[in-house]
Amino acid sequence: MLDNLFAQLRVATAPAEIEALQNGIWQVWLATGDAALDKQLEAGMRALQAADFTRAIGVFDELIAAAPHLAEGWNKRATAYYQRGDYRASLADIAETLRREPRHFGALWGQAAILRQLADPRRALRTLKQLETLCPHLPGLREQQLALREQLEDGGAF
Repeated sequence: MLDNLFAQLRVATAPAEIEALQNGIWQVWLATGDAALDKQLEAGMRALQAADFTRAIGVFDELIAAAPHLAEGWNKRATAYYQRGDYRASLADIAETLRREPRHFGALWGQAAILRQLADPRRALRTLKQLETLCPHLPGLREQQLALREQLEDGGAF
């Protein structure tokens, strides 16, 4: 099912279609297949929504310890670290997410955003090129790539 959704995402051009396919993929990623793990993931996501990043990180720590194979546990903890401003920890968890699910467009988009904030346009552009292989018509992708190319041509300064 996931492979089929990604195949459709690669050829989708309409923003509404891309969004629907991404939502379908997120539903698969968020379904752990275990009721207890689902509850834990939901608790961590509620803490994220409440901006209780320390609590969210703790919940995702427990989820990762219980099910280290689940990419979404790592991705959600990366999000919590990012929102707390801990970019290095976020990048480490993004790497773990991508090790488990190399097609994780949310993790790739987040990685590119962090790399831009850390003034690393070359690596950010490489990340966006990876994202482009998954969804070449992702809204905003071309603009981000163009902005990064212009920064690199101007000497990489932000």
